[in-house]
Amino acid sequence: MNSPSLSPVSVRRLLALCRKETYQIVRDPSSILIAFVMPLILLFVFGYGINLDANYLRVGLLVEDTGTAAIQFEQTLRAGNGFQIHSGNSRPVLMAALVRGEIRGIVVIGSDFSSKAQQGQGVAAIQVLADGSEPNTAQFVSAYVNGAWARWQETMMQNRGVNNAATINVETRTWFNPSSVSRNFLVPGSIAVVMTIIGALLTSLVVAREWERGTMEALLATPVTKAELLLSKILPYYILGMAAMLLCLLVAVLMMAVPFRGSLLALFGISSLFLACALGQGLYLSTVMRNQFNAAQAALTIAFLPAMMLSGFVFEISSMPTYLQWLTRIIPARYFANSLQTLFQTDLVTSALYLNAFYLGLLGLLWVGLTAIKTKRTLD
Repeated sequence: MNSPSLSPVSVRRLLALCRKETYQIVRDPSSILIAFVMPLILLFVFGYGINLDANYLRVGLLVEDTGTAAIQFEQTLRAGNGFQIHSGNSRPVLMAALVRGEIRGIVVIGSDFSSKAQQGQGVAAIQVLADGSEPNTAQFVSAYVNGAWARWQETMMQNRGVNNAATINVETRTWFNPSSVSRNFLVPGSIAVVMTIIGALLTSLVVAREWERGTMEALLATPVTKAELLLSKILPYYILGMAAMLLCLLVAVLMMAVPFRGSLLALFGISSLFLACALGQGLYLSTVMRNQFNAAQAALTIAFLPAMMLSGFVFEISSMPTYLQWLTRIIPARYFANSLQTLFQTDLVTSALYLNAFYLGLLGLLWVGLTAIKTKRTLD
């Protein structure tokens, strides 16, 4: 079969192909499930299932002293926010609860605590035992007890009439996420992972489906050009992907109460560039494999796992080994997750946003270009 000469894109043929693809989307329930049902499920799983806040950590407390200083320190410990204090009767009972994972740390106030603190019979001390199998949690426990210890010491000095006024007052201010709620940056990052799965899965099936159903031969027998064929496979799914993005935005803001402070126009632009990468990646896999099952499995492996592990939305990229940091540079979700976190947390369009858009544009051209190279006007 001879290939027709390459001609400019015919709007009439392109609209007809897009209409045909739209009919297939409407008649295929899997596309609707992928675009609208899957984002809801994944967003709720990521939004409510992943929580880096220390508000629900349970800490055991063993008080072996009934003196005034010990009681005051216990009250200071319980007055803090973020931890649930559970009293225990003996050290073995609390240790068993720590091993079972029922508590994440143990604070022990010794029997001589009050005498050492009030009568000067040595240095008053407490013991803190934390579950080292989870280093971050252990650091949370240690930092929480240290903070309670500092507040208790300040109170004790004030009760003794000691002026402990600091010469420098430090006022801590957290930019962009003043509430320090992890969901405010985890949900935007999870949207990037969700959109990666949606974009790659949607187009990983379209070309393979044509080959499996035998309709690709009919398309190749028409004067349709390569550009028209590719655009007809991208444009309908781009609209579907943007609708899914809008759904994720509404769920995040209205249902999960995640603030959105950025520009909707910037969000539209950065989402369009990212969808070019995701849709191009899925279309490339579909074009190369020509089998829906294999293409879908490859899309999940190549798109989802790197987006989940190496995009930086949970695991900080700067703490990864150097070779992995370089590897993340070719993962579109890295730039999209960072852009979404920026747009959700601040109304400033920073230079980092422009840089992310530049890299997304390059990766989009790469995947669409590879797909164009692999798309042939012949049956072999």
